Amino acid sequence: MHKPLRIAAIAAACALAGGALYGAGAATAGQSTANSTHEPYNIGLLVKDIDTYYGTTADANGVYQASKDSPYAKDLARIDSAARKYIDQAARKAHHRGEKPAVVFDIDDTLLLSLDYEKRYNYTYNSATWAAYVNKADRPEVFGSPELVQYAESKGVEVFYNSGLSEAQRTAAVDNLKKAGADVNLDADHMFLKNTANPPSYLSGCATPGTWTCTTVQYKSGTRGHIEDDLGYEIIANFGDQYSDLDGGHADRTYKIPNPTYFVS
Repeated sequence: MHKPLRIAAIAAACALAGGALYGAGAATAGQSTANSTHEPYNIGLLVKDIDTYYGTTADANGVYQASKDSPYAKDLARIDSAARKYIDQAARKAHHRGEKPAVVFDIDDTLLLSLDYEKRYNYTYNSATWAAYVNKADRPEVFGSPELVQYAESKGVEVFYNSGLSEAQRTAAVDNLKKAGADVNLDADHMFLKNTANPPSYLSGCATPGTWTCTTVQYKSGTRGHIEDDLGYEIIANFGDQYSDLDGGHADRTYKIPNPTYFVS
C-alpha cells in the first residue's frame, strides 16, 4: 500500500541518517514523522542521495534498478544475515516448546522493489499509475528476500504475507512473487491483503463491509493477532519497510527493511 507522503518521508529519512539515509534495519521501536521548524534538506540533493544509496541505474529497457554493490544492498545483506541466525535459533526453541513458529512479510519494498515507480513518477503517488504498475507484475526482488522466505520455510517456519495491496491485486502479487523467487505459501490462507468491501471479522473494530477506518497499524497488527490468536502460530519475526508494518505487537522480533522513498503512517 502506498500513501502520498513521499517528500515529507524522504526528508525525515535524510534528517535521520544524513548521507547514509536509513542504513539500519534491526529491531525497531518506531519513528515519528518530520515536523521541522527550520529549512528542510534540499529535495534535489536528497534525490541524489537516494540514487547513491540504491546505486540507481537504468537497465537496457530503461527500467531503474538498484545496484547489487550499493549501500542499500549491503544494508540488506546485514539484515539478512542477522535474521537467518535469529530464525534458526527461534525456530529451534519454538519447536522444542511445541509451538508453531511463523514469520510475516510485508510485500511492497520488503519483497518486491518499487524503485522504478518512485523514480519514474518523481516520488509522487497516483492510485491509477500505481495500480497499473503493480498489475504488470514485473517488479524485481528486494535483494535476498526470496531466499530469506525460502530459508524460513526450510527451518519449519510457516510463512505469511501481510500487505496493504488490495484484494483486487492478489493475482498480480502472486505472479510477481513467483517471478521473484518467493514461491512459498502464496495461497489466500497465507497471503493477507486489504479487502475493504468485505473485511474479515477479526478487524470488526475498525472495518465493516463497505466501511473501512483501520489505520495501517490496526490492519496489520490485527492480522498478526489473527495469525497468533486464531490460527495458533507464534510469530517469531515480522519484516517490513515501514514502521507501520511493524508497530502494534504480535511479533517476537521486528526487522525494518530500508526504504527512504516514501512513508506510510
